[in-house]
Amino acid sequence: MTNMFYQQFLTDKSFFLLTELKKQFKFTLIGGWAVYFYTNSLKSKDIDMIVDFSELEQLRKEFPIEKNERLKKYQIKIEEIDIDIYMPFYSDLGLPVEEIIKKTTLVNGFVLLEKEVLLITKLKAYQDRGASVKGQKDLIDIISLVLLEDFDFKYLSNLIKKYCLEKYSAVLKKLISETKEVAELNLNQHTFAKKKKKLLEQVHSFQVTR
Repeated sequence: MTNMFYQQFLTDKSFFLLTELKKQFKFTLIGGWAVYFYTNSLKSKDIDMIVDFSELEQLRKEFPIEKNERLKKYQIKIEEIDIDIYMPFYSDLGLPVEEIIKKTTLVNGFVLLEKEVLLITKLKAYQDRGASVKGQKDLIDIISLVLLEDFDFKYLSNLIKKYCLEKYSAVLKKLISETKEVAELNLNQHTFAKKKKKLLEQVHSFQVTR
C-alpha cells in the first residue's frame, strides 16, 4: 500500500528501532504503528508508547529524554525518528492512561491498546491536529480501524458512555460524512460511498440519546 506521508527508508528505520526497543523495554504501543499492526495499512515514522515510571527510568539510562509540559509527554529524538512517551496519571490521550493500559492485546509480539481504545486516542489526536499532515494521517488511521471486520462498535459505545466521551462519536460521524475517498487505502469515491453508508449506520447506532 502506497505511503504518501513518509518515505520507505524512514518507515523501515522506524520499524527497526521499534523492534530493538521491544527487546529491551516494556511498553504499550499506540499511535500509527499500533494501527498498522491491526490493519496492515500505512506504516509510521514516529513511535508512540505508554510506559510506567520505572520503565521511563530505564529508558533514561539509554537515551536523552525531554519532558514536554505543554503536551504532557516525554520525548526521545533519534535522528529523524521521534519517540513520544505517555505516562499514567500525567498524559492526556482522551482516556485515563492508568486505566487504558489494562485494555491491551498482543499482536505480532507487541502489546497494543485494544483497537476500540486505540480509536478513541486517534480521534483525540485528529481533533487536536485537524487539517495538518499528521491530522490527515490520523484520519486515514481512523478509517482503516473502523473498516476492520472485527471492529466492535458496541464496545466502543460502552467506552464512550463510561468516560462521557460523546464528543468523539460526533467527531467520528463528521469525519466519515465529510470524507469522499481515501486514496491511501485504495478507496475511490464509488468504493468508499458504499462503505460510508454502513459505517454511518454503525456510528449512529451507538450515539447516546439525550
